[in-house]
Amino acid sequence: MTAIVTDAHYRMSVSLIRDLSDRGVRVVACEKASIENPVGFASGRVWRCVRLPDEAYEAALLDLCRELSAQDGETPALLPVGAKTLALLSENRERFSAAAGLCIPTPSQLSLLNDKAAVAELAGRLGVPTPESFEPAEGEALDAFFSRVPLACAVKPRCGEKFGLTAAARYRICRTKDELKAAFSHFQSLTGEAPLVQEYLPGSSFGCSVLAKDGAVLRSICHHRLREYPVSGGPSSCCECVDRSDLPELAARLVEATGFSGLAMFEFKCAQDGTPRLLEVNPRVWGTFPLTRVSKSNLAYSWFCLSKNLPLPEKMPPQRVKMVYYPADFAAGLGYLKKGQLGKTLAVFRDLISPKVKNGLAERTDPGPARAYFRNLFHRGGHK
Repeated sequence: MTAIVTDAHYRMSVSLIRDLSDRGVRVVACEKASIENPVGFASGRVWRCVRLPDEAYEAALLDLCRELSAQDGETPALLPVGAKTLALLSENRERFSAAAGLCIPTPSQLSLLNDKAAVAELAGRLGVPTPESFEPAEGEALDAFFSRVPLACAVKPRCGEKFGLTAAARYRICRTKDELKAAFSHFQSLTGEAPLVQEYLPGSSFGCSVLAKDGAVLRSICHHRLREYPVSGGPSSCCECVDRSDLPELAARLVEATGFSGLAMFEFKCAQDGTPRLLEVNPRVWGTFPLTRVSKSNLAYSWFCLSKNLPLPEKMPPQRVKMVYYPADFAAGLGYLKKGQLGKTLAVFRDLISPKVKNGLAERTDPGPARAYFRNLFHRGGHK
């Protein structure tokens, strides 16, 4: 059995590589030729590393699938990690499905779930709570609109990834009218359309990650975001696996309505009363994907099996475990200290010395990826 894991420069690819290798799958890690020192290539669990030319990436990836099919007498599973590769495969599903096993969304599913406004509209029809949204009335002057928007609020583009924005740059929290005006103007200039303006939710943040096929959720795992970097809206630097039966049920409504296939992570944030509200959907491999490995959820191998039309492995309830990313969590600790949140800063150091807290990248039996990651950070000039 062979799997191709794309976009090996992402640290999320490493947990996918390790999980599949542990199950006896030969893993071919591939990356574009222009990407230096992919962390996935440094894993001792990779069977083969392949560089693909940037200018002919699609054709080269298809040739790799055909080459492995001819060698093995069966098609490899093709598991895209990056959003651009996922979109490419989705658009060319018929060509690639003849040479590789796929379990990915359709172009229409990707388009809908990447659009925050479309997700909010669909969620409303399905009874899934979302933050209250505000938009100018027809003919209403923007100054009048800004004056009636309650503060604090969140401003975000409809699809930040389409414009190459990092997670932390995909929205702004505004606590004054001037901040609201600046954020609205920034995103409107960047995207060419009016951004979304939503109520700010002060509660805890949760994620519900699912593996689905043809509109049915087959596996799920929930996590609670404990710390993030940057500290006002960046990706998780520390999270923990939690039991939340309500979140998979809410996510399943959108999965069923769209007929979704593949991996997705549904982001929720709680209102003052603790009610979860759906913020957005990431219909792809997400930043905290390594939690699926440290919690022993079998999600990665289950994705492989669905891609190959194999029976799913035994369903394993995810273990309640906490996971951190270094050095992002150290940077988060400093950020919380500057904001006067000493408790969260101290928690960083408690987790550092706790043997129960798992690392999202470093593993004693496979040290190469963590070393490569830190080398890359050093050459880039620090954590970004």
